Amino acid sequence: MNVLLTSVGRRSYLVEYFKKAVGEDGTVVVTNSAVSQAWAAADKAFVSPVIYEEGYIPFLLDLCRKEEIGVLVSLFDIDLPVLAAHRKEFEEIGTVVVVSDPEVIEICNDKWKTYEFLLKNGFSAPRTYLGLDEAKQGILSGEISWPVMVKPRWGMGSLALYRADNLKELEVFYEKTRKNIGETYLRYEAVQAPKACVLIQECLMGQEYGMDVINDLSGSYQNSVQKRKDAMRSGETDSAETVEIPALRAIGEKISGLLKHRGNLDMDLFEKDGEFYVLEMNARFGGGYPFSHMAGVNLPQAIVNWSRGLTSDRSLLEAKTGIKGYKDIRMVCLNRAEQE
Repeated sequence: MNVLLTSVGRRSYLVEYFKKAVGEDGTVVVTNSAVSQAWAAADKAFVSPVIYEEGYIPFLLDLCRKEEIGVLVSLFDIDLPVLAAHRKEFEEIGTVVVVSDPEVIEICNDKWKTYEFLLKNGFSAPRTYLGLDEAKQGILSGEISWPVMVKPRWGMGSLALYRADNLKELEVFYEKTRKNIGETYLRYEAVQAPKACVLIQECLMGQEYGMDVINDLSGSYQNSVQKRKDAMRSGETDSAETVEIPALRAIGEKISGLLKHRGNLDMDLFEKDGEFYVLEMNARFGGGYPFSHMAGVNLPQAIVNWSRGLTSDRSLLEAKTGIKGYKDIRMVCLNRAEQE
């Protein structure tokens, strides 16, 4: 079984997890639109066209044929809608693409649709406005109070994310976010609604949690692995500890049943006054997954097993509670052979 990880970026640990999952009988191939840190961990690495270029899907299909790829997993939000739209083409050549249906990807990638989905289905979420004037009115009427968060409607990490503590900052950061979107890869999805691509959101103060809601490849619920976040860096979990909270588990199971996503759903939540608010959902491996893996979860192995038509032992997806992890920084040399 050979695995392809697209838009691999810096996720060396996921390359290593999948290499262990396929064993000596398989290889892990990675792609990125430019040379990236995770290439050093892979068996093979290739520079791909940019995701929204016309040649992107043909490139991946050709690569899957040549490298006999059995499973394709993307690690980047912007990749997901493109792969979801072409999933059947990959299946026709024998490649299982671990991506959810297009409508699920749309709900997760579009934070306004995430908000609508959450309210419609009875979940608590921070009050959100699609437009500067609406947010100003919400503040004046007392619906929300300072501070507020200004963020891209289609975004990830902490890119173009700002906290506004007063009206002047809100107006400045709103325009700055619009400008940042147009200057970064966020513009690819924002083109769907260029005049409504910025959100203003209630800023919740409380304990933050992450959760990996795991489904099998048919969308059936498997587990909800919960983590208390102790430190964040650039929008990504830097330190966390696995916990068991029945209310969080119930949220994960309900979300799973509604979305029927495939593989992992990375969720961010806040606890405020004993109530859990869902902040974001990402239909992919998230930056918090390594903490689940450290606690005993092995979703890469389960994905490989499922793709081979095998059943996966439920123990592969169970986490020990009380396991606390920290992310580290290490150097990677990508041109050692040239130097030698």
